[in-house]
Amino acid sequence: MQNRSTALVSGANSGIGRVIASRLAKAGYDVALNFKVDGTGAEKIAQELQEQYGCRSISVYADVGNAQEVDGMFRTVIDRFGRLDALVNNAGVQVWKPLLELEESEWDFVINTNLKGCFLCTQRAARHMKEHGSGVIVNIGSGCNKVPFPNLSAYTASKGGIEMLTRCAAVELGPLGIRVNCVAPGAIDTERTKLEMTDFAKSWAEITPLRRIGAPDDVASAVEFLLSDQASFISGQTLWVDGAAFTQPRWPSSDNNA
Repeated sequence: MQNRSTALVSGANSGIGRVIASRLAKAGYDVALNFKVDGTGAEKIAQELQEQYGCRSISVYADVGNAQEVDGMFRTVIDRFGRLDALVNNAGVQVWKPLLELEESEWDFVINTNLKGCFLCTQRAARHMKEHGSGVIVNIGSGCNKVPFPNLSAYTASKGGIEMLTRCAAVELGPLGIRVNCVAPGAIDTERTKLEMTDFAKSWAEITPLRRIGAPDDVASAVEFLLSDQASFISGQTLWVDGAAFTQPRWPSSDNNA
């Protein structure tokens, strides 16, 4: 008899994905951590989750933009856990380059990982969840779901696509008992974002109405909520975790940022 729900988190061996996986393990899930690089690190995290929370936890390799590898990943997860109750599409990459300098290969790299990966994993998970008449999927979006990010055209396009894919999937999969939502983080304090600009935290805090940037656990909390029964009638939505940064209008008055 299964006592714990099961979850697969893509891109779970670092950053926000790692924190999401940890949060779900703490909440009572058995967790599969997808990775593409650093398999040793992913396995270590899986072992730590088992020791700390008493859950079953495995690391599983796949390039989420590769259909055959995604199929193999889902076979492994379902063989080990018996079923899959929740999917978090977190894996994502970006290339910082002006639109006119972006190479086709770089565009493909970002779109294949972020958008195609979300599609492939959503489709495979939903095919399995359909058999049980229930399941929950949460996709990780971005502030550029709403506003364009200069020098991140491929990333912006991929995240905008993820939001619309979320809505389409929610409509089509709802009758099958499957909910699909999106979490859109704003400025979050991770190792990657610290490299994006000098004094990342201070710069973003100054233009965020809550006057701080977010932590990975802020995103993980939103994911946990949307996966839970407390959100049982929420589907097709985007939950912004950005301190209202992408809600406020940019008026030409200093009073707006006072």
